[in-house]
This record gives sequence, C-alpha cells and structure tokens, in this order.
Amino acid sequence: MSPTAAALQTKQKRLRLRLMKHHLPLGVLTVLCAAALYLTRPYRDVISKASFATAYPALALLAATLLIGPLNLLRRRPNPVSSDLRRDVGIWAGILCVLHAVIGQCVHLRGRPWLYYVYGPAEHHHSFPVRHDLFGLANYTGAVGTLLLIALLATSNDYSLRALGTPRWKQLQRWNYAVFALTAVHAAGYLAIEKQKASFVAIVALCLAIALLFQAAGWVRRMKSLAIKA
Repeated sequence: MSPTAAALQTKQKRLRLRLMKHHLPLGVLTVLCAAALYLTRPYRDVISKASFATAYPALALLAATLLIGPLNLLRRRPNPVSSDLRRDVGIWAGILCVLHAVIGQCVHLRGRPWLYYVYGPAEHHHSFPVRHDLFGLANYTGAVGTLLLIALLATSNDYSLRALGTPRWKQLQRWNYAVFALTAVHAAGYLAIEKQKASFVAIVALCLAIALLFQAAGWVRRMKSLAIKA
C-alpha cells in the first residue's frame, strides 16, 4: 500500500470513529433535549418554541467545550492542542448556537429584526439610535458571540490548523472563552427580559458555574505542574 493510500485509509477510519463515537451520540442527545423542550413549552407559535428549544442545549454544549481540557489536566492525561472530542462537541455547539441565533431574530419583533439593535420610530425619544437598554445588550452580545463562533467553526479542521500553524490556530480558538462570556451575558439578559422560571435560571447558572469551576481547577493544576517543573 502506498503512503498516500495508507494516509487516506487512516483519515477514513478516524472519520468513522468520530461519527460513531462522537457525532451520533451528540446528535441523538441534542435532538432529544431540543424535542423535549419544544414539546413542553406552552408557547403558541413554532418560532418561539424552536428558539427556546435550541437555546439551552446550545449553552450546555458550549459549556462542555470548556470542560474537556481541564478534565484532561485533572486526570493527568495528555491535553493536545486539538482533540477530536473537543472539536466535535464544539461543532455541535456551534451549529446549535447559530441555529438559535437565526431563529431568535424572528421571535420578538416579527419581520423587523433590525429593531433588535436600533430603536424604532415609536421610540423617537432616544437621541442615540443604537439600543443601549437590556434588550439591546442581550442582542448585541448574542450577535457578536455568533459571529465569533462562525469563525471558530470555519477553522475547526485539520486544514486550518496546518495553514495557520499551531500558535496562530490556538490563539484563534481561544476566542471560545470570549464566546462563552458573551453567551453568558446574552442568556442572563434574556432570563431577565422574559422573566423565566427559577428552574431555567438554575440551569443557566449551573452551566456557567460548572464551566468556571473546571476552568479554575484546570488553571490551578497547570500552575502546580509548572511550579514543579521549575
């Protein structure tokens, strides 16, 4: 077998493993969670239900992308620059976040999505047209987070890693922390705007707290390792 054929076979095997071990269970779990939220929401229209059903699984998956690295450190396992598991969880998180962002543009102001970001004629008392209320903050953080996430999705592949080089690629992927922070502000804003039930506030708080806790634990472990090596 030629080196080219062997490399192609290895890539195909890796892809099959990723599909079976990562994408299939992630896809099934995502669909089940979204379906459960969709079917149990009391909203009358499809758009509101779909927006709600994609929001919480998206946040959970995004938080999960921040757990994998610290878990490797805490379990004293190798923590590679790029791992298939972290990449695949990130792909599903990205798909769901972008889907939620697209659907969300149609929930509150049907047919007038620009009013998510600027004040309308009925709100002419605002001399500065760009929304600077809680609604605007929630929408702007969501929009910027989505744009960053699209950039991360577009470069979450081996080709981009080779083209950019490890340092530049890793620097770009670290924007995931900014995405998570923006998503946290977006989620908190909409929890307040929509006056969500305490159970859903608790879900959001739990996702944020777990991600922050694991990141802090991973940072402490890394500092200890560096101190020992020094």
